[in-house]
Amino acid sequence: MRNAHRASRIPVLRAFRDVGERLFGGYSALLRIPHAARFTFGAVIACMPMPMIGLTITICVQFYYHNYTLAGILTAIQAIAGAVLGPVLGMLVDRFGQRRVSIPLVVIWVVAASLTITCIKATVAQWILFCIVPFLACVPPWGGMSRTRWTNMLKHDRMGINRAMSLCSVADEMMWVIGNPLASVLAVISGVLAFSVTEICVVIGALMFLTCTSTEPANQTDLGRAQGLTRKQFRQQENKKALELRAQTAYDDARAHAFAQGFSEEAIEEAGHAARQRVLDEAHRGRKESIFGPGLLAVCVTWFGLGAFQSASSISIVAFATEAGQKQMTGFVFSCFSISSLIGALLYGAKNWRIALHKRFYFCLAVVNLGVSAFLFAEHLWVIMIIYLMIGVCQSPTWINGNQIMMHLVPQSRLTEGMAWMGAMNGIGGSLGSAIAGICIDRYGSHGGFSVVTTLALASLAIALLGFRQIKLSTQAPVLTETATNTSEQHELDVVEHLDPAVAGKPANPELSVAK
Repeated sequence: MRNAHRASRIPVLRAFRDVGERLFGGYSALLRIPHAARFTFGAVIACMPMPMIGLTITICVQFYYHNYTLAGILTAIQAIAGAVLGPVLGMLVDRFGQRRVSIPLVVIWVVAASLTITCIKATVAQWILFCIVPFLACVPPWGGMSRTRWTNMLKHDRMGINRAMSLCSVADEMMWVIGNPLASVLAVISGVLAFSVTEICVVIGALMFLTCTSTEPANQTDLGRAQGLTRKQFRQQENKKALELRAQTAYDDARAHAFAQGFSEEAIEEAGHAARQRVLDEAHRGRKESIFGPGLLAVCVTWFGLGAFQSASSISIVAFATEAGQKQMTGFVFSCFSISSLIGALLYGAKNWRIALHKRFYFCLAVVNLGVSAFLFAEHLWVIMIIYLMIGVCQSPTWINGNQIMMHLVPQSRLTEGMAWMGAMNGIGGSLGSAIAGICIDRYGSHGGFSVVTTLALASLAIALLGFRQIKLSTQAPVLTETATNTSEQHELDVVEHLDPAVAGKPANPELSVAK
């Protein structure tokens, strides 16, 4: 009888194992790449200030100063400083290397964090806090650097890159799941304890990430030197490659369109050359070394709106929970969003999507924006938790899609800078949202804050739809990160062999390869 019962369970167990292998087998293969797990999770641990520092400042300032406006302004100052420094730090990382730039930044951040909590506890004059808080923005772009390492290792494997981006998002959401409730609990107990834990995480994560030197991509200085070029000459060469690829794509698309219209061979060729020349002329009229174009601008504006309403929703939820006498629960509310987002990232990366990238991007964006707008009608904290659980599955895919769009817009040697611009615009939007929400909360309570959230979310979606054409065209352009010059060819080959020994000695996806 027992044997029969055990035998009946075997097919069920096998089915679960097969489903698990289908969903998570690709992730385990990525993490088995030498040093991959170390730098991926090291970057996440070093990013702990992201979920912890803003919430810690909000709770501590409200406790010692009894002022939500001051808390909102301080978080806004930190966000603005991060938005200003982010692209600069990303550019410096691409130019001089991840280790050279990150080490001094970690030291500056630890000192600034210690000074911040000391001054808040001493209830010093507000202008002193305004001077110290900007230094909390001296954070290396850990997320961008981690994703740059992955795109460098999996340069010709789009499915692998999609799964790696999802893996990074899963790790990020684990950070938010842990960081938000940890920050709310520790900050209520002691602001010093909350800041100390954050500082320890930064140091440990930095050591894990920066000691993985074999996976660090070559910077522009080293790549240029290897070819006998200056850094400026190397950037010009990379931009020329990207421009040539865009022009060739325009040429091929125009020829295909003319052929479908039944034009003569001469007219088809003329249409192709005209499209190619238009791309070249537009580039020559613009800035020579700028990575900015209509597609990147549209993505940045969209990320500005995303940051605005999400930051406003965070401070509004803190106010709502405080009014309900449940301030200690705020971290767990945010964790619902993070857990749901983590699940969304896992499922999203497990599938090889055939739906167009821009369609996936706008669907996920609409779900998040419209869902957050419903906070205005919530009367209990658990209602917000349920909404977060429902819409969170689209949060990580939105960011994953944004990162993939960025790979169509900038070359590999400037990918960290491109992602930093996304984060910068998100931070600027967040500073605006938190500042406006803080003022409205002080005047009208949490309901006023949620009114701001709804307004910003709907406006953000409308603005994103205005850039639909630019983002759609960007996703149809070639992937520029596949054209990058790379000196670490043997490491790339080792990664390909590790993922699939059958394809050793050739790119993981030969038809997607671009001649260097």
